[in-house]
Amino acid sequence: MKRTVISFAVALLAIVAYAAVTPLYLDESAPLEQRINDLMSRLTLDEKLSIIHAQSKFSSAGVPRLGIPTFWTSDGPHGVRPDVLWDEWEQAGATNDSCVAFPALTCLAATWNPDMARRYGLALGEEARYRGKDMILGPGVNICRTPFNGRNFEYMGEDPYLASQLVAPYVQGLQSQGVAACVKHYALNNNELFRHTTNVIVDDRALHEIYLPAFKAAVQQGHAWGIMGSYNLYKNYHNCHNPYLLNNILKRDWGFDGVVVSDWGGAHDTEQSINYGLDLEFGTWTDGLSEGAKNAYDDYYLALPYKRLIEKGKYGTKELDEKVRRVLRLFMRTTLRDHRPRGSMCSAEHYAAAREIGCEGIVLLQNKGEALPINTATVKRVLVVGENAIKMMTVGGGSSSLKVQREIVPLDGLKSRLERDGVIVDYARGYVGDTISSYNGVTTGQNLEDNRTSAQLIEEAVNKAREADVVVFFGGLNKRHHQDAEEYDRESYGLPYAQDAVIEALAKVNKRLVVVNISGNAVAMPWRDRVAAIVQGWYIGSETGHALADVLVGDANPSGKLPYTWPEKLTDVGAHALGDYPGTKRDNEDIWDEEYREGIYVGYRWVDKAKTKPAFAFGHGLSYTTFKLGKPVASATRIAQGDSITFTIPVTNTGRRAGAEVVQLYISDLKSSLERPLKELKGFQKVYLEPGQTAMVNITIGRDALSYYDDQRSEWVAEPGDFEALIGTASDNLPARIKFTLTE
Repeated sequence: MKRTVISFAVALLAIVAYAAVTPLYLDESAPLEQRINDLMSRLTLDEKLSIIHAQSKFSSAGVPRLGIPTFWTSDGPHGVRPDVLWDEWEQAGATNDSCVAFPALTCLAATWNPDMARRYGLALGEEARYRGKDMILGPGVNICRTPFNGRNFEYMGEDPYLASQLVAPYVQGLQSQGVAACVKHYALNNNELFRHTTNVIVDDRALHEIYLPAFKAAVQQGHAWGIMGSYNLYKNYHNCHNPYLLNNILKRDWGFDGVVVSDWGGAHDTEQSINYGLDLEFGTWTDGLSEGAKNAYDDYYLALPYKRLIEKGKYGTKELDEKVRRVLRLFMRTTLRDHRPRGSMCSAEHYAAAREIGCEGIVLLQNKGEALPINTATVKRVLVVGENAIKMMTVGGGSSSLKVQREIVPLDGLKSRLERDGVIVDYARGYVGDTISSYNGVTTGQNLEDNRTSAQLIEEAVNKAREADVVVFFGGLNKRHHQDAEEYDRESYGLPYAQDAVIEALAKVNKRLVVVNISGNAVAMPWRDRVAAIVQGWYIGSETGHALADVLVGDANPSGKLPYTWPEKLTDVGAHALGDYPGTKRDNEDIWDEEYREGIYVGYRWVDKAKTKPAFAFGHGLSYTTFKLGKPVASATRIAQGDSITFTIPVTNTGRRAGAEVVQLYISDLKSSLERPLKELKGFQKVYLEPGQTAMVNITIGRDALSYYDDQRSEWVAEPGDFEALIGTASDNLPARIKFTLTE
């Protein structure tokens, strides 16, 4: 017993002695800023410089002398990218870096469900932690200004409020795992064409009302630890070192205390990088974009060139110390944080999350004569047509390309489900589009080569369609150049590979034709009135086939709503109607000035102003059941500036299936000193109901929902006067209206 007491005393003394010499920066019980101050006092100039720029393709250096590990980043917003070589984009050849591919963010946005966004971020964070990643380069929240943007599939739609409500819980879910979000691409990165040289000209109202709110929500509500600057310019400054966007708005006005990360190769000048808000520089080769000296990280703008300016006396360490403090704060939140979750990879829970998010995001655009769901009690033969039924979509598209453990293609998912009920499923190619099956060293293992002519392919599909009870055509876009892909914008609003001809031919011989469009963007549908049903299938990832089968067969009731307007034709989009996309090249200079002449009138705001009729409206989405909204009631008819108002709406499932409806609330300013959109989304709630069930939906709004950005005063203004709440289930279906007054 005596020996045990002595041993305990010795152990206790050892613990006390260790605590006495443990550096403050490693003591998580100490205040964060004190820990940073302690660490700052220990760093040499070279160590400070080493942690503000990359040391490899996706990592930045730690400080081994002080026990600070390497900091690892990873693409992307939809899954953890496979590991690449130290100084190359090509894959490292690892065998343990396959992942779950989650649905693209357009699909997440189409759920209109913040709980799903949180679940998405959490699952992705768990995968990133298991892979040893400290920062995920996402999510993306750039606004869908034109359906030509090649990266719209990575973003959350056209509406700033919808994107704001989804990005904050995504960030919170991701960062709960000790993995930093790096919200991108800040800001005004709304086309890939000339993305490195486009100088955006936009008025302050549009900037603050349309293009910045989702970033602001990520910072102030989601508390994001990282923001990625975009490639393009604003006010003639590249956005990775932009005094207006980074110093003034992000850091000063919004109080962002995290790290501004350059897009890969987005920095262009050492002194601008020093002064205009960049904290952590990443890229490849010398400038991140073109080939140069290998392992040239010491030549980065924030590396030796910065040190030389300090040694010459042109700069002290004030600006450097500010950057280092931000990077250290990031380390404290991630790599220097004890008890970080261990994470998990390719778990059943992650696949379930991917499938459920996919099901909730799939949008039923059209359903004539209840062509869907496929009734396996009466349907005995189904024909599947189209290349997108068999093509794996997780490989390609740029930085969102993934190496997945598995990907269920639509044909396999639908065939498995239907054959379980005794339905015969046949397949016809219909068209040949993209047969490339690899990207950056990742291969799908598919061979999609087919040398038959278009006429032969259509003839086969038509002959089989005559014998089928239902035909399901899987088409749309893919991840190839000039479709849905980084670095490229689309060149046409129509479907590629002459798909229209295939659809038209099928429609002539089978009236129960279902078109499933796989894409991140809207497409022209000249055959819309001649097909029975249209489904927007997005890029759903690993569980694509299962999620689409769930909806097509009715195992899941579709509840997705469009996160952007689906225009009838391209000239129904403000950016194209006014002729300013993609801008004008300056004389004798490689800069494209692109003026956003439509201003605040993006998406449905432009539809209302121009009085056009879209193919499908923002917020549109059908169900296999029916819902009825009762008469809404407001908590007040007059509110003061600091008050809120709650709208209560009874919603009843009047059909025979359980399902979900999204109640949407838009605000109209009936009289304003500044021109305002006819209406703007300011509240929504998704409600799940059993047949016959009624629920009361409460949507509360405050001053923010009534405000506009006054570009003369540079502040948000809620102008006293009369307002109207418009309530319904889509931007073109708002039957309920309630007037109220904001007093002085």
